Amino acid sequence: MKAVPMVEFWRGGLLESLHHGHAVICDADGAIVEAWGDPDAVIFPRSSCKMIQALPLIESGAADAFGVGASRLALACASHQGAAVHSDLVTRWLADLGLGDDDLRCGPQMPRDADAMKHVLCGGESPCRIHNNCSGKHSGFLTLARHLGAGPEYHEADHPVQIAVRHAFEEVTGVASPGYGIDGCSAPNFATTVHGLARAMAFYAGAGDGSDTRSKAAARLVSAMTAFPELVAGEGRACTNLMRAMGGKVAVKTGAEAVFVAILPERRMGIALKILDGAERASEAAIVALLIRLGALDPGHPVVRRYLSGPIRNHAGQAVGERRLAAGFAA
Repeated sequence: MKAVPMVEFWRGGLLESLHHGHAVICDADGAIVEAWGDPDAVIFPRSSCKMIQALPLIESGAADAFGVGASRLALACASHQGAAVHSDLVTRWLADLGLGDDDLRCGPQMPRDADAMKHVLCGGESPCRIHNNCSGKHSGFLTLARHLGAGPEYHEADHPVQIAVRHAFEEVTGVASPGYGIDGCSAPNFATTVHGLARAMAFYAGAGDGSDTRSKAAARLVSAMTAFPELVAGEGRACTNLMRAMGGKVAVKTGAEAVFVAILPERRMGIALKILDGAERASEAAIVALLIRLGALDPGHPVVRRYLSGPIRNHAGQAVGERRLAAGFAA
């Protein structure tokens, strides 16, 4: 099966861009409720799977041994924008481990947060690894490595940390990963199917009903994400805005190259989608449409207008175009 049209962008009465993709909604048993495109399409989940990468941090006992509370668990799942609230928390976490910026294996990154960027540029400083959007995930990796007594190169695929991540990833997706690519933060990113990723999100959605170690760990991560949406992304970002709009009842997470997932505990469902051309604006529109379809997001909420139904405006504020869902998708 091929990717299907999902999101259109119109300007001056003409279709300017058309974004194709795959999307799957799963129930807590892993069965497909609805699908568009090819559920078996193999993708890199990129940062959308950070809550899976954080599972061994809790399952191993490392989180409890090192006092990793809910805010730090949220940061372990984050693609943050390097605001002070993010970098300060990472700095304190590392300090508690007796570590610092140089121990992170993600590269330095200019913060996306405007105030933090201004501080770096106007202060004549260089961006640090703590500013990297994945520094929370890497702090979690370092915590696990310390707990396991493993070496400092925790980002390498044959390191005990990444071996544990791969085992957890394959078990919750229900798919043997065909391989991995190296993510923007230097860590392995294991490939899976869109169905596998949706199945994993549905497991997280139903984890609150479980009493086993893994279910409890997954439920803690979902609770942390929804309790601290500002840590998962940041002010003005889609993940933060959408979780706030849904009152903490749903966890969502984006990934690079237009992957988006959602965890719906009240419905015991999970969503995974991938826009083929990597356009983030299209993945944001598509996830909003699916959340509305499942009754998780009020179609009248202002966040819907921002990412889906509102006009496209130019720098002068003029309405110059519009987004539309393609016929047959999430209607």
